[in-house]
Amino acid sequence: MSELKSSPLESAHQSLGARLVPFAGWNMPVQYSSILDEHRAVRTDAGVFDISHMGQFLVDGSGAAAWLNRMFTNNVTKLDPGQGQYSLMLNENGGVIDDLIVYRTGPESFFIVVNASKIDEDLAWMEKHIPGDVQLRNESDRWAGMAVQGPHAATVFAKALHGETLPLRNGIMTTPAGAIVCRTGYTGEDGFEFFCPADDGVTWWNTFVNAGAAPCGLGARDTLRLEMCYPLNGNDLSPERTPIEAGLGFFCDLGKDEFIGREVLAKQKAEGPDLRLAAIRYTDKGAPPRAHYPVLDADGNETGELCSGALSPSLMTGIAMAYLPAALAKPGTKLQIDVRGRRFPAEVVKKPFYKRS
Repeated sequence: MSELKSSPLESAHQSLGARLVPFAGWNMPVQYSSILDEHRAVRTDAGVFDISHMGQFLVDGSGAAAWLNRMFTNNVTKLDPGQGQYSLMLNENGGVIDDLIVYRTGPESFFIVVNASKIDEDLAWMEKHIPGDVQLRNESDRWAGMAVQGPHAATVFAKALHGETLPLRNGIMTTPAGAIVCRTGYTGEDGFEFFCPADDGVTWWNTFVNAGAAPCGLGARDTLRLEMCYPLNGNDLSPERTPIEAGLGFFCDLGKDEFIGREVLAKQKAEGPDLRLAAIRYTDKGAPPRAHYPVLDADGNETGELCSGALSPSLMTGIAMAYLPAALAKPGTKLQIDVRGRRFPAEVVKKPFYKRS
């Protein structure tokens, strides 16, 4: 087994008493106080997450926009400099290699944030297809990353970066000190991502904590994103599943002339996929649902397995997602979740599970 990588912020996590666990090849904080407290801090106030394990690619060159448009499902030509969008990179069968966020920083320059466990695979796939007029650089080791999320995230930003203005939603900016600020998130709340030189990471982490952001770990990050039905690569997204099956067709511009996997997606959209990623909620009390637990129909026939699952801190009930036959993926469909031999009643519901009041 390869040695775990350490975040540039690890000393800060240790000083706060975080519990560190292996995640995507990294030693990362899963919680500080409790997942429940950290989850609620983000829903009601502000929290800060270490996202230094995420990858950062820079792409530029005279053909950068046209090339990325062939590599990704969304349409990067619709971005003005300073704007970003969620997108996916597919294999030839339409399966998801990675979901990512691409920001346009200039007419032919882009900053791309990719998933931690996919950095090497993404880089190899992109280098395999890169034309001669485009440059691709992996700068993942250069940056420390933090995500400040919550209804008071803008207040934290104002305290931490006096005189600076947050970019608009899905925007990107560079501070005078050379940090990169992106106005996106993975929790359903307002917030921003902050990337700075790795050596400055602990200083900035402490700055955000002192400005009012509660330290939060991967446990709360998972429950927050699941309440919003945001997919997790490796659980809800995989090379065997397409964005159409995952319900992410909105982020696939089939009007483009070409991108890798387009033909498969166009056929699925026209005919309808056989499987759909459905949101499932307990209808009564039950043991917390987890990935790989069997899903049964109302008659007790096994029909799939959970991709993600958790006890929702906001709703105080079990929530999960699973690929189900299209006929069973409709809201209102009654199901059962098998938790180590015990069956708990559930039903398919409309996404997302959680909506801000």
